[in-house]
Amino acid sequence: MPTAKKRARTYDPVKTRAAVLAQFGNVRAAVAALTAEQLALPTRLGDWTVRDLVAHTGMAIGVVSRFIDRPAPATPEVTALDWPFATSANAAGIDDMSRRLARENPDPDAYLADIDRRFTADLAEHPGTRLLATGTGPMPLSDFLVTRTVELVVHTDDLNAAVPGLAIPYDRQALAACTRLLADALAVKAPGGSTEVRIPPYAVVQCVEGPRHTRGTPPNVVETDPLTWIRLATGRTSWKDAVEEAKVSASGERADLSGLLPIMG
Repeated sequence: MPTAKKRARTYDPVKTRAAVLAQFGNVRAAVAALTAEQLALPTRLGDWTVRDLVAHTGMAIGVVSRFIDRPAPATPEVTALDWPFATSANAAGIDDMSRRLARENPDPDAYLADIDRRFTADLAEHPGTRLLATGTGPMPLSDFLVTRTVELVVHTDDLNAAVPGLAIPYDRQALAACTRLLADALAVKAPGGSTEVRIPPYAVVQCVEGPRHTRGTPPNVVETDPLTWIRLATGRTSWKDAVEEAKVSASGERADLSGLLPIMG
């Protein structure tokens, strides 16, 4: 697992909290309107149905309250930037838990409402400095909430892809935080300064070993939009397909990122 040695980007904790609450609210509103037939539809996530995906999305937020219930660790050991590289190790357990929650909660709307009530109350009670014993390691609540923007934005996109006509909106701040965290993770995975990756309007990072660019137009440039970047970083789309569909522009001999993607699965 790459080590997040680069200085972590700072996020406004007030905006991050608002973003998580807003995006979870967007998901809740959409799920409340889904029919039994729509909940049974397949998704692009293996053999998960929409119902399984909804259960997992709720779990991704509900885990905050579960961590808050645990004793607070003595010191932080990781940041949000370590999280993308640790998710694959827990994939089997996450899959089992998501399926179990889907079976145990036949009313997805009520399930998400219960999580929302607890989550909102916990955020009101605990400051961002409160340490959580997360699956990645001890980190502040404010950092862990940044990782929740990734969960919510990625799975909002999964739901939109699975249900014809569904168009869950993306909170701008949630989309920005998700984009930035995954862009910074690329810079951790491939440290260097030879390639500039641009994801307007939210992020620009330098990465890939080689001659460092100092002025003028960089010799190696990759540019894409936030949702395409998020799909690339999480394996929802391939580099080859994104380039062929003109969703990514890449110029320069070090601008091919196919060997570095996805960052997380």
